[in-house]
Amino acid sequence: MNIIDRARKARDAGRLILSRSAESRTAALKAVRQALYNHSGEIFAANRIDLDRSASEGLAAPMMKRLMFDETKLVRVCEGIEALEQSDDPMGRILEKRKLDKGLILSRIAGPIGVIGMIFESRPDALVQIATLCLRSGNTVILKGGSEALETNRILTRIIADASTGLELPDGGQPKGWIQLAETREDVREMLSLDHLIDLLIPRGSNNFVARIMRDSSIPVLGHADGICHVYLDAAADPGKAVPIVLDSKMQYVAVCNAAETLLVHSDAAKSLLPLILDSLNSAGCELRGCERTRSIIDVKAASAEDWDTEYLDAILSIRIVDNLDEAIEHIHKHGSGHTEAIVTEDKQAAEAFLARVDAADVFHNCSTRFADGFVFGLGAEVGISTGKIHARGPVGVEGLLSYRWQLRGSGQVIADYNEGRKTFIHKKL
Repeated sequence: MNIIDRARKARDAGRLILSRSAESRTAALKAVRQALYNHSGEIFAANRIDLDRSASEGLAAPMMKRLMFDETKLVRVCEGIEALEQSDDPMGRILEKRKLDKGLILSRIAGPIGVIGMIFESRPDALVQIATLCLRSGNTVILKGGSEALETNRILTRIIADASTGLELPDGGQPKGWIQLAETREDVREMLSLDHLIDLLIPRGSNNFVARIMRDSSIPVLGHADGICHVYLDAAADPGKAVPIVLDSKMQYVAVCNAAETLLVHSDAAKSLLPLILDSLNSAGCELRGCERTRSIIDVKAASAEDWDTEYLDAILSIRIVDNLDEAIEHIHKHGSGHTEAIVTEDKQAAEAFLARVDAADVFHNCSTRFADGFVFGLGAEVGISTGKIHARGPVGVEGLLSYRWQLRGSGQVIADYNEGRKTFIHKKL
């Protein structure tokens, strides 16, 4: 089946979903979660094929880590699905209601966007998160993962599709065709032209990749780009908090977009904090690169101009000393990607200034950048972190996949009566 036929099936399924019950979506989520556990052996075997092939092809270590789908990741995605099961169903929720006139009631109703085209990197767990978020929100989805995860993506898509359709419910569960898998670069090129079938594209990858998708398609794009994240250690940073926060932000999982890539240190705290940071990160196997002022205090490699604009996705951290909060924020705005920024300080005034002034999707005080995550935020899961400012920003969960419709219930009214002055609108909020 070609990608156009797949998109048509997804579109047709989306029209049927509008009449499906909340109970059927919840039941489908439960069935998917159970099926993933039941077929875990098959999933792990398929993932091993992908891992072995990718290793032989020389896939970089950070990408290999993203590619792995093991027991830990299975448990994590299933916890996300369970959270979605327990959440309120968003479809049909009344967002606002107004009485335009007697017997003329206007409602704004939450509903799905439609067909989502999701193009993402090698993480098979992202496929499960995206699919189940679409299931909860009533969207249909076309998924295109990296070719390195081909076998894992195939079996995950099959398990999710089989488990969510044909349930013994009054409305039969989810309609067949709601989840589709694209596999080739040609599929992606064709997807970009299907503005009559696909309502939203969500690419996850580099800034250049996202920009290319935006340039080559007239379909609206929700961008999920680089994560060049910073931790700023203020003059009033508590070393007991600063060291573990930096270590966690950088090293807890280096191959993710919310890992810190640059450490900014106030000059008043540099001599006391940098040796502690050096010991902690060196022990964890992290390579440090510093500006000239940093290298006058600790023995690290020299940072180049390119380092400040690099998302390493590896055990590398660049360090720069700044003289004040303004300089730190200036650096963040010049080199950051608008993803996640953190300040460590006991100075409440400095903390609030940082939180108010830093223009990023996620801005934190005295905690790790790794908290920037849909599951952690209580969203169940996420399709990614949106670094744009329109429609959705930060971790995009169910709410970011919703639109709305207006419903007007009347009792015989015609607009001529209002245009010609025989009647007037009340516009009363209900």
